[in-house]
Amino acid sequence: DDHYNNLVRMYSNCTVVLENLELTYIQEYHDLSFLKSIQEVGGYVLIAVNKAAIIPLENLRLIRGHSLYDNKYALAVMSNYEKNHSSVTLNYTRGLRELMLRGLTDILKGGVKIAHNPLLCNVETIQWWDMVNKAGNPNHSEVKQCFSHLTGGKCDPGCYNGSCWTPGPENCQTFTKLKCAEQCSGRCRGPKPSDCCNEHCAAGCTGPRPTECLACRDFQDDGTCKDACPPTMIYNPNTHQLASNPNAKYTFGATCVKTCPHNYVVTDHGACVRTCSGNTHEVEENGVRRCKKCDGICPKVCNGLGMGPLTAVLSINASNIDSFKNCTKINGDVSIIGTSLNGDRYTSTPKMDPAKLDYFRTVKEISGFLLIQAWPKHLDSLSAFENLEIIRGRTKQFGQVSFAALNVAHLKYLGLRSLREISDGNIVVKNNPHLCYSNGGHWNGLFRLDKQFARVDNNANISTCAQLNSTCDDMCTKEGCWGPGPTMCLTCLYYARRGRCVGACHVLEGTPREYVLNNICLECDQECMVKNRTGSCFGSGPDKCVECAHVKDGPHCVYRCPRGVLGDVDRPIWKYADKNRECQLCHENCTDGYQETHLSCCCCFPSGSVPSAVAASVVGGLLVFVVLALGVFVLVRRRHIVRKRTLRRLLQERELVEPLTPSGEAPNQALLRILKETEFKKIKVLGSGAFGTVFKGVWIPEGENVKIPVAIKVLREATSPKANKEILDEAYVMASVEHPHVCRLLGICLTSTVQLITQIMPYGCLLDYVKENKDLIGSQCLLNWCVQIAKGMNYLEERHLVHRDLAARNVLVKTPHHLKITDFGLAKLLTADEKEYHADGGKVPIKWMALESILHWTYTHQSDVWSYGVTLWELMTFGSKPYDDVYMIMVKCWMIDADSRPRFRELISEFSKMARDPSRYLVIQGDDCMYLPSPTDSKFYRSLISTSEDMEDVVDAEEYLLPDKTTQHHNSGVNTRANRHTHTHTHTHTHTHTHTQLIFEFSICSPQNGHLMRENSVILRYITDPTHGGSLEKDLTDPTHRGSLKKDITDPTHGGSLEQDLAALPGTFFNSLPRVPEGPEYLNMARSTLPRSVCESNPDYQEDFLPQATPTSSHFLPAAENLEYLGLSAAVHTPVR
Repeated sequence: DDHYNNLVRMYSNCTVVLENLELTYIQEYHDLSFLKSIQEVGGYVLIAVNKAAIIPLENLRLIRGHSLYDNKYALAVMSNYEKNHSSVTLNYTRGLRELMLRGLTDILKGGVKIAHNPLLCNVETIQWWDMVNKAGNPNHSEVKQCFSHLTGGKCDPGCYNGSCWTPGPENCQTFTKLKCAEQCSGRCRGPKPSDCCNEHCAAGCTGPRPTECLACRDFQDDGTCKDACPPTMIYNPNTHQLASNPNAKYTFGATCVKTCPHNYVVTDHGACVRTCSGNTHEVEENGVRRCKKCDGICPKVCNGLGMGPLTAVLSINASNIDSFKNCTKINGDVSIIGTSLNGDRYTSTPKMDPAKLDYFRTVKEISGFLLIQAWPKHLDSLSAFENLEIIRGRTKQFGQVSFAALNVAHLKYLGLRSLREISDGNIVVKNNPHLCYSNGGHWNGLFRLDKQFARVDNNANISTCAQLNSTCDDMCTKEGCWGPGPTMCLTCLYYARRGRCVGACHVLEGTPREYVLNNICLECDQECMVKNRTGSCFGSGPDKCVECAHVKDGPHCVYRCPRGVLGDVDRPIWKYADKNRECQLCHENCTDGYQETHLSCCCCFPSGSVPSAVAASVVGGLLVFVVLALGVFVLVRRRHIVRKRTLRRLLQERELVEPLTPSGEAPNQALLRILKETEFKKIKVLGSGAFGTVFKGVWIPEGENVKIPVAIKVLREATSPKANKEILDEAYVMASVEHPHVCRLLGICLTSTVQLITQIMPYGCLLDYVKENKDLIGSQCLLNWCVQIAKGMNYLEERHLVHRDLAARNVLVKTPHHLKITDFGLAKLLTADEKEYHADGGKVPIKWMALESILHWTYTHQSDVWSYGVTLWELMTFGSKPYDDVYMIMVKCWMIDADSRPRFRELISEFSKMARDPSRYLVIQGDDCMYLPSPTDSKFYRSLISTSEDMEDVVDAEEYLLPDKTTQHHNSGVNTRANRHTHTHTHTHTHTHTHTQLIFEFSICSPQNGHLMRENSVILRYITDPTHGGSLEKDLTDPTHRGSLKKDITDPTHGGSLEQDLAALPGTFFNSLPRVPEGPEYLNMARSTLPRSVCESNPDYQEDFLPQATPTSSHFLPAAENLEYLGLSAAVHTPVR
């Protein structure tokens, strides 16, 4: 019955329900006629667990669905029945039989759920799509056919489409959408086009105008439906400014109101809200509470129950009590019940520490309600809320109560001594057997509305409280108090001083002296003189003193007269105190006031003259300033010199690990050419990748008659801007390097897609090369390649470049004995003070990456060492992928600790020692009979020279870019291309000379390592640098090309076949011919010189025990990029260098 009474109080005479309408636990005998006045619900309608036969919501027209039941349904009718378990045939005796919703025609948001109502009939005939809004994605489920033999009622035959709520013609469903004309955009009152409702109407209409709507879809303003309320500010076209709108109204629910309810807050946007948004707080202006921006930091506002993260939380408990620390205002409700203190096993919530209730001592305002149903036993009052001033009651318990203290047996007094207002809602204080000081009379002074009331029942008897002396203090009025003592009075009988009731103020005696304002004792200003038998002040501030304690300056009492204070014209004001202790102005020529003993200036000068003292003081001040500035300058300069000398001394004592330049590198002097698209020509496609396509092409510099074979990388059209940036980064990095074993960038073309022009490598990548020739590669070549890759990586390390993508696929083969590292798309430049680089993800070759790079995206030179080890593995296994059941032969490079891995300079030294005697360290079956094939045997090479007409008269890129270096390296023979051709065609060879030449040329694979040394010479086993036999800038022909000529080319001077001449050579000598490279950069070259005592490029190879020798006169073919090497002319006419 209490629940029913609450429903009656909440909804009697109610037309619009702003929130949800929940009708539950209603019995058959309850009178529900109070529900007939309800026409609109802002939230959802829930009808559940009722035994009443009829729910008379016959005038309900519209359900807005601002909040939905179970986040889905605007109308939910469930489980309205009672079972009779004693009956065998009939299980349902009571329950909902008629759902009187004949006026319902519109549901703006949400669906309908009607389930488990066995006695409810006719709802299955309702056309729900005429009500619900399809745009809101509604979900509705209908009940099955009812037990017709029990209820028997059917729809009247005159109902349209046979749809009705209950029997009878007045209960037919009213259609406002399904039978409308096509011209209607919303609701209608009939099938004709003239029956269409206004677009702002909801639930139907009586005419086409917005004033004839049954309900408004958006807002209702004095009977007119609108899409918005009149704004508070309107634009004035005459002044071109915003002006206040005299007809402005505020938005309150779906209604436009002239003023908001007193317990709501007005925003700048013209809305009535319960709480202010962030960076604003509530202030009261002219009796209206508004949201204003905070000046500085806003008072801390916390979300209470029903708000924010505590929306679905029932009470304050251990899991959320900490969120109320240091709160000044709580938006929402505060509810403390039994599970708050004792915990909740169902939700696994532990017990709350009672001491944490003190967090509420800082709270001054609660926008919702305050409910106390449990309290710690050692506390006999609600002292935690002693500073609470206002309970707004914007949300109320059961829609009625804004403060309740119930069933707390040990509560003796409330202790709400600061409470001054309860804006809305009723008070319930009952069933507290030991509670005194709670008579119902004093609550009336806290209410703001006449309809509010206090219900105080079943607390301690007044006589019992009097016997226990639990009555209000003598200083309190008859209005009552909140507890014992003069600090708990609701109002004071005499005076109040700082929240305590007193009998008198310190007006005539006592300290400090006070004055009285509205029966409140307030202190006088400290500059007021304490008077006896009379008041010392008559208000607050230094200008309300009866007499000053020190001196008086105008109306204000001050400690002393102003001295040198700047006035309105920025002129110092000097004052002195006269005999009446009032401040008077000094003479305009006085600078330091008057003496107190006699009225004369302390420092005076005649009017109209410039005092020498003033001039002297100004000059003296300037001089002191100059001296101080000079001293500071000398001191700073001295410290700078000392710091510089100290740094120089430290640099001399120890060797700097890193240079002092910001990047640790010399200035980048690399030449990056910006080429025009007309300067180069694409011939054919060599391959494609993630960035784009690589073409074989020819570069023809503008204004010159030369052709330079190049590789052209063209970015794909669909490549992202990030990929464009990556390819440009690659260009900048490649242009800054210059090393024999690092690929060189020739130029860049900035067209719509970036095009990079690089040196063309005749043999492609090393990975494909070793796969194609894995049965022809000997130990000497493998170890030479190891040394060359280590040299290139050591150069990158010296340049502070981390490659990050070292693999056999990114090593190009210029000649079978000359490798170059390329693909700097992932390279990063480390500064002098950086030791590692942290990447941000992206495409990475994870099988070649070190562990720290995979786990932490950290890249260092030592992570490149790891990749170097994997690259060597690829070589030793002839192109197999890493980690495919192959024993880790490069364990050093794969140490888990990056600092334990060898450096590249150590790897150069180690592999160079192996390369001096390859068969000792690397055993390959048939090593002596292996030889690298002719360039024409390579698929890539055959594809490269397939269009020979574009490769005529070509010039090597390095010869074109660095002619001085090329000439310098050719000083042992012919200096220019013309000289070589002239020498070739004018020199006459004899058969003996040719035979001797071939012997010297093919002797490079002999055990003598290409040198005619004496027997048992040390050099037969060791040389200084296996990859240094001359210049690394000019590559020579693979000796196997010589071997291939013995089948197809005859000697022009002898007329015989080379094969016949070679047949006369010893078998062991012939088998060793193709094994060792012949170029000037590698071990066992025919023209390699003996090691020098000091190796310029590799000091690790210095061997003092090696003998000195003179260069041999061996012969060799020119570089691979020359026409003679390509086999396009008489290759046998080769010059002698």
